[in-house]
Amino acid sequence: MSESGAPAESWAPGEGGSVSEGISEEAKQRFAAAAAAMQQIRKEEKRSKKKDDQVAQIIIRFLDDKQHAHFFLLISRLVARDCPSIFILAVLSLIHATSREEVESYLKENGKKSSEETVGENTALMKGDEMDAETNRRLVEWITRMQLVLSIDPEGILLKLMLDEKNIDGTVLQLTTFVLQEFFTVQERSAPFEKLQPLTASILQTVFEPFVPGVRKALIAKKHEEKTEDD
Repeated sequence: MSESGAPAESWAPGEGGSVSEGISEEAKQRFAAAAAAMQQIRKEEKRSKKKDDQVAQIIIRFLDDKQHAHFFLLISRLVARDCPSIFILAVLSLIHATSREEVESYLKENGKKSSEETVGENTALMKGDEMDAETNRRLVEWITRMQLVLSIDPEGILLKLMLDEKNIDGTVLQLTTFVLQEFFTVQERSAPFEKLQPLTASILQTVFEPFVPGVRKALIAKKHEEKTEDD
């Protein structure tokens, strides 16, 4: 893992992203100051302030674990972009039980089936016998959770992640790769960050692709409206 102070690169679905740094202890300590900002995430969402606080606190507790210190910078970047906290939890839900429970509760509140109910029993993530059935099932359910959350508010999520009509902030690719890497490490599988990025990019493309065309139109319309106002 290389160390770099540069911001995350943009990422166009189907392409790889840059490798993020592991954060310093000094940056970890600064998280206390960021906690207040996290509690303001997505006020415009139709959930109550109490619910917003609950979701933000789950993220804070996740980052308070020293094992997850290296996630701090990436999550902070997404928070700075006003990425809805529920989508951050959906990404973390593969490796964090509390995040998974909160996302499943959110889906139920919004009239969606759980990821387990949605996934077909015979859905294979990869061709051949590269994964055992249990690993495959957990990954497919994770992908389904992310897509179900996205389906509830695609514009509210993707408009925060898209830099322009073609590119998505590479931070989400980096964060998702770190999550996948930890998952495979727990499964005692070799999982170098660089080798996982193509798989992660493919997963995110699967999650985002159905919604990108509609959001792209909204983004173009928004830019046109802003240009008209400036003129």
